[in-house]
Amino acid sequence: MSDSVSFGYEQVAPEEKTARVGAVFSNVARKYDVMNDAMSGGMHRLWKDRFVRRVKPRPGEAILDMAGGTGDIAFRLAKAGAEVTVSDINQDMLDVGIERAMKRGLAKEEGGLVWSCQNAEELAFPSRTFDAYTIAFGIRNVTRIDKALDEAYRVLKFGGRFFCLEFSTTEWPGFKEAYDAYSHKLVPRIGKAIAGDAESYRYLVESIRRFPAMPEFEAMIAKAGFVRTRVEPIMGGLVAIHSGWKV
Repeated sequence: MSDSVSFGYEQVAPEEKTARVGAVFSNVARKYDVMNDAMSGGMHRLWKDRFVRRVKPRPGEAILDMAGGTGDIAFRLAKAGAEVTVSDINQDMLDVGIERAMKRGLAKEEGGLVWSCQNAEELAFPSRTFDAYTIAFGIRNVTRIDKALDEAYRVLKFGGRFFCLEFSTTEWPGFKEAYDAYSHKLVPRIGKAIAGDAESYRYLVESIRRFPAMPEFEAMIAKAGFVRTRVEPIMGGLVAIHSGWKV
């Protein structure tokens, strides 16, 4: 297959991946946050806190939180006073985020939150709109990562900053093997027990394994036009914060 992309360990047509990833997140939307806690032992909350501290959101600045789904990153950004647009290709994920925002009393005019169903590869926003672009645990699910990075660069203002939080490959000896065994054998079982869906979580584990290594992804960010690129490994690279600037 000459024009194919990875869907977990499979190679599929780009349009098939987009549809299948959409089905995965529609299936897991209602249990997504509960599963994040179960799979990471709550560590994802600390990773997200650290990520937002690196972004350094400021009052009044415009931030696009792509693949923002259930609002975890957006709520943190808005707490600092930023005007946040939460975008996701999956409306089911956004619906969960909107419900969570309402429960927190974060009405649009109060919390600075706007919700928008968007494809990261073809954003509808005008060029040079946002001061910062964030994406957490979402870019590995994009069909064409290079196109998403190009779009991130396009919608940022000059002086804007790009931040991505994503799983990677831990370089800690011993831990890598233990994590591989846990993720491949136990995560699908946890998904079955909590969300009633083993296959979606099997894909999510496989998608981590197929995601580019930290240096390779940093090179992709630079190729999109970003400068001063940086990688900050967490837990030896199990998770990494990638960043760059548009100048």
